[in-house]
Amino acid sequence: MQIDLSGKTALVTGSTAGIGLAIASGLANAGAQVTITGRRQDKLDNALASIEQTSGRTDIRGIVADPGTAEGCQALTGACPDVDILVNNLGIYGAQPFFDIADDDWDHILEVNVMSAVRLARHYARGMADRGWGRIQFISSESALNIPSEMVHYGVSKAALQGLSRGLAKVLAGTGVTVNTILPGPTRTEGAVAMLQEMASERGVSMAEMETLFLEENRPSTLIKRFADPVEVASLCVYAASPQASATTGSALRVEGGIVESIA
Repeated sequence: MQIDLSGKTALVTGSTAGIGLAIASGLANAGAQVTITGRRQDKLDNALASIEQTSGRTDIRGIVADPGTAEGCQALTGACPDVDILVNNLGIYGAQPFFDIADDDWDHILEVNVMSAVRLARHYARGMADRGWGRIQFISSESALNIPSEMVHYGVSKAALQGLSRGLAKVLAGTGVTVNTILPGPTRTEGAVAMLQEMASERGVSMAEMETLFLEENRPSTLIKRFADPVEVASLCVYAASPQASATTGSALRVEGGIVESIA
């Protein structure tokens, strides 16, 4: 299959590292003119250099903004008023006992993980519908279906994205705009590696042993028995953004290594 996104513009939030950076690189490699976002200029510059090196593209754009706030979303849409492909990748997570999750913690994770996606989708979907073509993706998680007891608020925020995606797909029915969620499982991002390194140090085991232990203890139903690579997640995102995926909408597309105990 040859995916060609030439002539299309794309915006990927939270894209200076990890899954977001891999998605931006994948879209650029497929021919899209990509805009990435980050809160720090130095990280943005590093990400731009990485994408340009892997894709050979020199038209990649970076915008310093924090879409995790209403003001940041407004600044971003002002600097980038229209796109054909929107990937809402921005998200935060962190283990926290349920009884210690204060109202402010709930507000913060919902503001960043859910409301950033709501605001950007609300802005960009109108133009996509007017033009009769568009792709909106929400990067959710298998934690939306398997709510983790160690971070209930995170799982709830990702479950909210599932509802948002399905509802927006109905709103945009017949417009030529597709809306889907992508559900990664444990993925070897910089944040995940740092977490595993800390856990390995605490338990006196190697990184490889810690990865195995983490999956056995926290995601025992995994079928691939390993963390995914960000590129593996990005590959599904690039397909979902392609013309070939025009009949796929309102769906939860899983790239979680078979963790979810369901065949539907």
